Amino acid sequence: MSFHTFAAIDIGSNAIRLLIHNIEEGKGVPAFKKVAFLRVPIRLGEDTFSKGFIDETKTERLNEALAGFAHIMRAYQVSSYMACATSAMRDAGNGEEIAAGIRKNSGIDIRIISGKEEADMIFQAGKLNAVIEPGRNYLYVDVGGGSTEVVLYSRQTKIDARSFQIGTVRMLANKVNKEEKENFKAWLKEICEKYAPLSIIASGGNINKIHKMLGKTPKEVLLYTELRMLYDVMKELTYEERIHNFHLNNYRADVIIPAMKIFLTAGKACKVNQIFVPKAGLADGIIHHLYREHKKALK
Repeated sequence: MSFHTFAAIDIGSNAIRLLIHNIEEGKGVPAFKKVAFLRVPIRLGEDTFSKGFIDETKTERLNEALAGFAHIMRAYQVSSYMACATSAMRDAGNGEEIAAGIRKNSGIDIRIISGKEEADMIFQAGKLNAVIEPGRNYLYVDVGGGSTEVVLYSRQTKIDARSFQIGTVRMLANKVNKEEKENFKAWLKEICEKYAPLSIIASGGNINKIHKMLGKTPKEVLLYTELRMLYDVMKELTYEERIHNFHLNNYRADVIIPAMKIFLTAGKACKVNQIFVPKAGLADGIIHHLYREHKKALK
């Protein structure tokens, strides 16, 4: 039996995440075992979507976090890692400059990826394959802080993928373009007309939390009607009431409302009632990508 340790860093609009996995290889299917996970709530999108750049305060916090991640990866003897930045770094006027500074400071090389690359990376986590059934059509919807990635799968094949500049932090900052909202709804309607009936595969920290809040078992389907009822209750509460009544962390209590709104928009436009929540994120996708690259290198 052989062991490999891989790490994934997800630099999002709402938080920074470090995930470390041990992969055990034997005679059967390789076993992926999570050994460490750390989330740092640095909301880079607050700066990017309101100012167009990331300010010195958040840049310093990001540098501190990634320097810490570098130490942790060395302590775990990580053999390979990948750090991916999404919407906030992608849209920031100084995103590349910050990435260069981090490389110099901590040695971590950041790859700023597109929305489509992000969606493809998450699909590589493999958890979506367990959900998708032959002959059925699905919309994979990943809601982040800065953007929403949507991928259409028909008969287990990717047909189309779009990235929309609609995200939870961007919505809170009132920086979502009206035209982008209309484009989102129009594209969903077009997809529905061609591929109905559809089911949604939902991804992101907010939908994972909602799934848990509703008392769902890991493989249990979330219904559109259940999500609608929860949204109608929570939107009437203040930020403080959401924290107290639903035991939410302060970094979740505000973004969860726009996240529900985006999922409800997709569900309504495509007349979907079933929402699958496989709990696969970008960090999971990165780990599986690293393992696939490792196997290719051995051939």
